[in-house]
Amino acid sequence: MVRGKVQMRRIENETSRQVTFSKRRNGLLKKAYELSVLCDAEVALIIFSQKGKLFEFSSSNIRKTIKKYRDCVKEEHRNNQDIEKHLQELKLETANMAKKIEFLELSQRKLLGQNVESGSLEELRQIESQLERSLKNIRERKTQLFKEEMERLKAEEVLLLEENARLLQKVKQNPQSSDVFIV
Repeated sequence: MVRGKVQMRRIENETSRQVTFSKRRNGLLKKAYELSVLCDAEVALIIFSQKGKLFEFSSSNIRKTIKKYRDCVKEEHRNNQDIEKHLQELKLETANMAKKIEFLELSQRKLLGQNVESGSLEELRQIESQLERSLKNIRERKTQLFKEEMERLKAEEVLLLEENARLLQKVKQNPQSSDVFIV
């Protein structure tokens, strides 16, 4: 059996509506009291009838509870405003980053020789200058790596020459036990 949503609507008969209001109000006040006692909760309940009559329950001073509620709502509102402000800042930062990324991608494509047809003469000169600077930096780095490799190889050569001399000296000191042929 599938249960559908129970649709609630206003009770049309005024007498039935008043009886239902009284019963439900008393049940709600009883539940509020039970919640405050059983769970040591601070509970405040305010009910206005259709005619404007006030019914209330409070487990402590209702004015203090209402003030506490207002303070919580204000703090929550302030926190929501702070979050909203921070969110707006993040959206703005995201939009700025997207613009920067788009600019960098366009610059990269131009540096790669793409979309240069739309560039002005000055733009093309700037790209050429930038490429020349990049090429100069690449060549300097390449030269530095070659020098470092040459120094490493020279140091290795010195070590090998020293090892060769040491072995040669050893062979000269003991010529009959050596299987080493010197060329």
